Formats: sequence, C-alpha cells, structure tokens
Amino acid sequence: MTYEELLTQTALADEQIIVMTAENRALVRNLPGILGKRFIDTGITEQTMIGAAAGLALRDRVPVVHALAAFLTMRAFEFVRTDVGIANLPVKLSGFIPGFLSDANGPTHQAIEDISIMRGIPNLTVFAPADEDDLIKMLPEIWASDDPAYTRINTRQTGYEHTPFEIGKAEVVAEGSDVTILTYGLLFEQALIALEFLRKEGLSVGLINMRSLKPVDEEAILNAASQSKLLVTLEDHFLTGGLYTIVAEVLLKYYSTARVLPIALSEKWFKPALLPDVLQHEGFTGKQIAEKILGYKTRYQQPPVLTPQFSE
Repeated sequence: MTYEELLTQTALADEQIIVMTAENRALVRNLPGILGKRFIDTGITEQTMIGAAAGLALRDRVPVVHALAAFLTMRAFEFVRTDVGIANLPVKLSGFIPGFLSDANGPTHQAIEDISIMRGIPNLTVFAPADEDDLIKMLPEIWASDDPAYTRINTRQTGYEHTPFEIGKAEVVAEGSDVTILTYGLLFEQALIALEFLRKEGLSVGLINMRSLKPVDEEAILNAASQSKLLVTLEDHFLTGGLYTIVAEVLLKYYSTARVLPIALSEKWFKPALLPDVLQHEGFTGKQIAEKILGYKTRYQQPPVLTPQFSE
C-alpha cells in the first residue's frame, strides 16, 4: 500500500478528514478527483494553509496537510505553534522531503532542524518513519490520535518488515552489549548496513528505530544505555535539538549517563547531489558509519569515569 492509497482509504471511511496541500501534490495527485471539496490546495501559502486547517479542526474536522518539510516547519512555524500547538488541535502535518531526502536541494529547501523546532511546540507530537512500510504502519495511529502531529514523510522501500506501531514506543530491531545504534527515518537503512559491518568485526550490536520522537520511548533509551558500552545517535539532522539532544535529556532526567557518539550534521548544511552521493560525501553510508564507530571504540575502550569538580 502507498501513502496515497492509505490516505484515500482513510478519508473515504471518515468524512471528518480533510486533505490539504500548499501546492505539493506529488504523493496525493489523485485525491482531488476522489475527495472533491474535501481536497483543498491553498497554493504556495503554508501559513494560510495552517490557519485554515486550524479553523477546520475547530469545526470537528481532521486536516491532513502537505508541504515541503522545510517550509511547513519554518515558514509556517508561528502558525503551527499558535493556531495548532497552543490550541491543541488535531491537525496532521505531513512534511515532504525531510533531511537527506531533499538530496538535490540547497540549504533553503533542506529540513535538517525540523525535529528540533517541531518538538519544541506545546502538544505537538513528532514522528519519523524509517521507510514506506514503517510509514504505512504508523500513520493510522497518528491520524486517529486527538493530538496535533508532525510526520517526516518517507516513502522509500527498504524491504524491511517493521513491527506494529504504538505512539511513544520505539522498535527494538536488535540488542547489543558493545554498541547500540539509535536512529530514525532515512538513515535506518544505512544503520542496518552498519550493523552487519560491525557484527563481522565481532561486535555485539543493537539497533533501535526510534520512530516516535515526541513522545519518545524513554525506557528503550535507558535500557540501551544500561546494556551497551556505547550508544550511537544517527540522524540526518543538525546535532542540536535532535536525537542526540533527546537522549541527553532522557539520561539527565533519570540521573543516568552513557558514552554517546553522535553522528549528525554539525553547524553546516549538506552539499546537494543525488542521494547516494550525498550520503557518501557527508559520511553517512553504512560502511562509513561503521568505520566511525570502530574508530571511536578504538580511542575509548574504557567506560566513562566522571570526576565532578567543586569549588567553594
């Protein structure tokens, strides 16, 4: 089943659902003829679309809105925050080409801070499916929830069959005592490759598809921290505010610590190219990820020792 087929099926079964777009019809191009007046294209006006969606939600509708992730989260930020988040309305935000999926686009079209800014909005939930199978398993729960939601849309096919989805729960793919990779979205498929590389090196490797970033599965993070000598946060997002920050917040909340290697974009946008070339150039292929982990483990074989310094 595709994204459009799922949305069509869901909308035909529930007349409360309204499909909206800011002139981004790539994944919903057949819906105008099917839904008629329940399909609304506002043009390139993300702020207007969000304001209209909030108004429809106040009238017991469930708007599923579509735009490029960069513009949906940044250009319309104030409207999402004020009209949707603060009001706690069930508007469902579908962000197209997030992270490295915006491979051929420059910085203006790269959504690599979207997780950070969306999870800071009150009441808004945040999700990042690993691939199309994960997306199709996740969206029915997300759309059925009364909460506003932002989802990184990812329709890539990986051949991996995911477990059923529950909001606030991660998918534990494998457990490991040496290394556990925590990731979400597009880089899940590269994490699978990295896992196999590391296992060939004799390491016990775990992999967790975080998929639900707000609410996040705190138990999964804490279990991984207690079971593995090293946690790796892997994401096509800026280092600040993404999964690395989420893990730090969880560990601090529960008076815990861990050795954590973040693999993310740090203070720079990625160079536009075809996706395989972007991954290679930025160092995010499965092989490169495994090499970074092996290099880190070589430098730090012992568990962290904290020596607090106090001054009077």
